Amino acid sequence: MRHNAAMLLAEPQKTGADLQFAVAGIPVRVSAFFWVAAVLLGWNACQWWAGNDQRALLQYLALWAGAVFVSILVHELGHALAYRAFGQAAHVVLYHFGGLAIPELWGRRSHLRPFQRLLVAAAGPAAQLALAAAIILGLKAAGRIVPFPFPLLGDRLGLFAGERFASPFAAATFEFLLSINLFWPLVNLVPVPPLDGGQIVREGLLTLGIGDAYRIAGMVGVAAGGAAAWWGYTRGQPYIGILFAMLAVSCWQSLSASTPWNRWR
Repeated sequence: MRHNAAMLLAEPQKTGADLQFAVAGIPVRVSAFFWVAAVLLGWNACQWWAGNDQRALLQYLALWAGAVFVSILVHELGHALAYRAFGQAAHVVLYHFGGLAIPELWGRRSHLRPFQRLLVAAAGPAAQLALAAAIILGLKAAGRIVPFPFPLLGDRLGLFAGERFASPFAAATFEFLLSINLFWPLVNLVPVPPLDGGQIVREGLLTLGIGDAYRIAGMVGVAAGGAAAWWGYTRGQPYIGILFAMLAVSCWQSLSASTPWNRWR
């Protein structure tokens, strides 16, 4: 992979500190750096919950890291199960930039048709949104307030009516889970290769028989990535700003070199 963003999104090397297990027959590897990145990403939110209590901060960080782990695992299992449905084995890796569902060497998804690859790309965000929906329905059924991350929509849906959580740790856990499984899939669906949204655009164009699909997807990626980077920088979300700025530049470089994205997932 020639592009910087592609290198950053490549499968990391195995280490002795990696956690390995299987879910439904799908091999999963969790890099030790995954936990470090998760903690850093949630530091500000956990500090807000903990205040000046350092012991509580560690507890909130553990809850946040667990929520990130479950959420990204669900996302990548969505991809892997979609691969399996189309006859392609895959394994999952969680690492410092999130997660990857990687098809096995014998297929590398080359035998899949564009529409099947589109469904594989959409399966990850769909799995997270389904998890968020299940949490919301479960909380409503229990008569609890739903810590929905979009206030105007949550108010209209009546999600803020109900019994409050007795434990702040329970409240934080559900807030973390809903924020991650609603906001992050939407970010992932921004049409910038190699994110899922960019792959959906590319495979959708190929499904329609558009021969210049890679280049068009790259052009859309430059525009969407630039807009998302601007949004991140102006809304106090530097991580999002940096990520999308890098992806937009990488899309531009691929267009300049007339080189299509060869992202696998």
